[in-house]
Amino acid sequence: QVQLVESGGGLVQAGGSLRLSCAASGRIFSVNIMGWYRQVPGKERELVARIITGGSTYYVDSVKGRFTISRDNAKNTVALQMNSLKPEDTAVYYCNFQHLGLNYWGQGTQVTVSS
Repeated sequence: QVQLVESGGGLVQAGGSLRLSCAASGRIFSVNIMGWYRQVPGKERELVARIITGGSTYYVDSVKGRFTISRDNAKNTVALQMNSLKPEDTAVYYCNFQHLGLNYWGQGTQVTVSS
């Protein structure tokens, strides 16, 4: 069974940086889309960034210029470098893979940015 394992969350001060990573276990190959979502209690889950095979990327407007998504296709891993963090970035961040028409999710990792 495919599982996504996330790491890198934590507590940082405003203006600091964190790097989230996500790796897939089990039999999974040629993942088309890898992305990161975040969710705050009481709000809908939000797409933060995604990357398609070949390197095309998307970022939600609020993180443009601050976050960078990258992937290693050979290892089926994805990372999110988060710089200049703001308190409003505080959320649970979820890794997401889209593979063969199915969605796979990580367990979520807490990111807290203090002011």
